[in-house]
Amino acid sequence: MEIKSGNLLHENIDSTYDKLAELKAFDETKAGVLGLVRRGVTKIPRMFYSKELNITENSNGNTKLSVPVIDLKNRNNDPALRVEILNQIRTACKEWGFFQVINHGIPVSVLDEMIDGTLKFHEQDEDLKKPYYSRDLVKKGVTYFSNMSLFSGNPADWRDTLDIVVGPESLKSDNVPEICRDIVVEFLHNIRQLGSFMAELLSEALGLNPSYLNDLNPSDRRIFIMGHCYPPCPEPELTVGATTHTDANFFTLLLQDQLGGLQVLHEGKWVNVPALHGALVVNIGDLLQLVSNDKFVSVYHRVLSQKVGPRISIASSFLNVHDPNESDLKIYGPIKELTSAENPPIYKDITIKDFYGHYFAKGLDGHSSLEPFKL
Repeated sequence: MEIKSGNLLHENIDSTYDKLAELKAFDETKAGVLGLVRRGVTKIPRMFYSKELNITENSNGNTKLSVPVIDLKNRNNDPALRVEILNQIRTACKEWGFFQVINHGIPVSVLDEMIDGTLKFHEQDEDLKKPYYSRDLVKKGVTYFSNMSLFSGNPADWRDTLDIVVGPESLKSDNVPEICRDIVVEFLHNIRQLGSFMAELLSEALGLNPSYLNDLNPSDRRIFIMGHCYPPCPEPELTVGATTHTDANFFTLLLQDQLGGLQVLHEGKWVNVPALHGALVVNIGDLLQLVSNDKFVSVYHRVLSQKVGPRISIASSFLNVHDPNESDLKIYGPIKELTSAENPPIYKDITIKDFYGHYFAKGLDGHSSLEPFKL
């Protein structure tokens, strides 16, 4: 089905525009945003027009503010240094919800190869990617798609994604596209270890036993690895690579290439999260804000579209407790050790089914998914 080039303007009223038809036509190509670029569009389809006002305002970020960078070197060999690291993490999680880690133990060569492997998957011929195209993320295990919530009613983002869901058992590597299979397996081994260690540090920074977060749901240790591709955009002032949103999970480890574009909202200002070679970005998700009773915060962030690209980033999502089976009914709420008469619970006890049902229904609409669950 043909995709219209979308040369419409931002009319307030246009009774002839059929957004659903445009969305379906785009989805049926199974070619994603990169497919539009390959077809030479010079005007982006209207389905991508962002509701965000003043996209380019502060697009260079506030240069007076800087996302914390925490050095994890010798974190296990020097008790005093570990205490200092925990203090830095505690402050970053409370004031920013974002920080970067260096000397985290994953070889830079592995990170570079993972970016390259993800790029190779997205840039291969469309016919080789189409067999992976699906919107059933959990059941398929390995999927390729453009915009997880494409039909949510929100504007589409200018990005495509390779999504790999890894259960508590070993990754079935045969399911991973051959073009990036070897590096995905190696990256997974490394990122799983670092994710478990970061969960220990976050637990300790909350004043809990180091194993607390890892033990929240030991039967479900799935990791979601999302390899995002942000193709060059002919009209970056009209759309975004990722709409303003918060993450739903406990925390994310993000690897980004050198093109930049990631921004975090801090004290009402958009601040760039610079691309530091070899670093990983850590950002707190909604569920960790909920169980920590706002001791740690999940903050708004976005990715700007650019005329250059493609930009590649790999988000590894940890302590995911969304399971289509019994763990959906597991109840989460503010951790009892973190509440008191002086610091009462801010949120209700909720089931993961209800939480994720709300999160996916609303899509990336620029609003926190925690609001309906406040007491």
